[in-house]
Amino acid sequence: MVVRNKARLVAQGFSQKEGIDYEETFAPVARLEAIRILLAFAASKGFKLQQMDVKSAFLNGFIEEEVYVRQPPGFESARFPDRVYKLSKALYGLKQAPRAWYARLKSFLLKSGFVMGSVDKTLFSLSRGGDTLIIQIYVDDIIFGGSSHALVSSFAEKMSREFEMSLVGELQFFLGLQIKHGPEGTFVHQAKYTRDILKKFEMGDSKPMTTPMSTNTALDADEDGEAVDHKEFRGMIGSLLYLTATRPDIQFAVCLCARYQASPRTSHRQAVKCIFRYLKFTPELGLWYSLGSSLSLRGFSDADHAGCRIDRKSTSGTCQLLGTSLVSWSSHKQASVSLSTTEAEYIAAASCCSQLLWMKATLSDFGLRFGKIPLLVDSTSAISVAKNPVLHSKTKHIDVRFHFLRDHYEKGDIDLVHVASENQLADIFTKPLEFGTFVHLRGELGVLQDEGVDNALIKGEIESQWTGLIALLV
Repeated sequence: MVVRNKARLVAQGFSQKEGIDYEETFAPVARLEAIRILLAFAASKGFKLQQMDVKSAFLNGFIEEEVYVRQPPGFESARFPDRVYKLSKALYGLKQAPRAWYARLKSFLLKSGFVMGSVDKTLFSLSRGGDTLIIQIYVDDIIFGGSSHALVSSFAEKMSREFEMSLVGELQFFLGLQIKHGPEGTFVHQAKYTRDILKKFEMGDSKPMTTPMSTNTALDADEDGEAVDHKEFRGMIGSLLYLTATRPDIQFAVCLCARYQASPRTSHRQAVKCIFRYLKFTPELGLWYSLGSSLSLRGFSDADHAGCRIDRKSTSGTCQLLGTSLVSWSSHKQASVSLSTTEAEYIAAASCCSQLLWMKATLSDFGLRFGKIPLLVDSTSAISVAKNPVLHSKTKHIDVRFHFLRDHYEKGDIDLVHVASENQLADIFTKPLEFGTFVHLRGELGVLQDEGVDNALIKGEIESQWTGLIALLV
């Protein structure tokens, strides 16, 4: 059997010295939240996204520094064996290669009439007549779509003339995410990756579980427990963290287990295996972005006071939705110990507010404008702290950085709204839940299964639930 290998001249970037061979190396890369925002926006507007991949992208970048490389062994010039190459373009291996490629692509897009995003520097948009074209860049992978087929085709042809393209077609697989376009919306999932990691860690024949973590699970350092292989445990955690890109239902459980990577014990590995058993039960779940969904922005925040058994720090859970489409979420342990549930909820709301403001600024580049953004909290005390300065004496010990929540409430950027605990979607990111509550919140977040599901029914059900909830809140 003939094996064909690809050879490429690569520079020895590890020998470069800062200030001599390069100055700046940072190149913007799209965040996963930005990718999901674009997918939700495109699904709502009803246009399909296209994908293109630039061949040998880094070789297109021009470098400003004076860089020399040796002739590759076995390919020295017969006439000048002692000479070196002076680079005019970037090579793979150079520390500034990603930045040079981004600068080249940005320059080309700006000359073509595109406008760069004010917050997200990997987002470019073009308006022509009443039509819009939007582009998102992730190194050499480019996804784009618009309201006009002619505008999309024109851009694809222009890129093909400027750069050598390896693929132009409908977006189906991007950064490990599987994307399925349907008549009623877009389904984003990682089913193939889920099956691969189940096989990799020999959990394919395990007994399924209905939730990723039991409600009576209480992890701690377990110093007396038997130590397990660090490499295997960290590999399992890393694989699961990547899966959280489309599986918010396992976010809390994975983040909780990830706290014990320094010294994993048998109890910790058992908790991780429970997550894999849950994935065995639900391998096909993913995010559903429905056609015609409203593009209103809202956030949920919740906290589990003193949830960590080691240092008694609280766990914050937040999620942000664009209409009915979940585009951002988080579950993390707070940096300081909260003295009360009110304080823990207040800190979580400040974190959610920060993300909402970033999303508001990002969505302005999509042509969307928002007034007061509702931030739904199930703690009336935390809402009172933000709204009523009289309570300052009880909250003066809280770090000043969290009080920007109060400032933005007074400015009218956000509106703190009370929501009943059973409708608090962020509750799934703060603690283990019993099966009924877990499945209910998972469905409310739009984490669904594509096969055998009537998408139109799902869309109508979610929209009606949201309409009823918003009416109650107003």
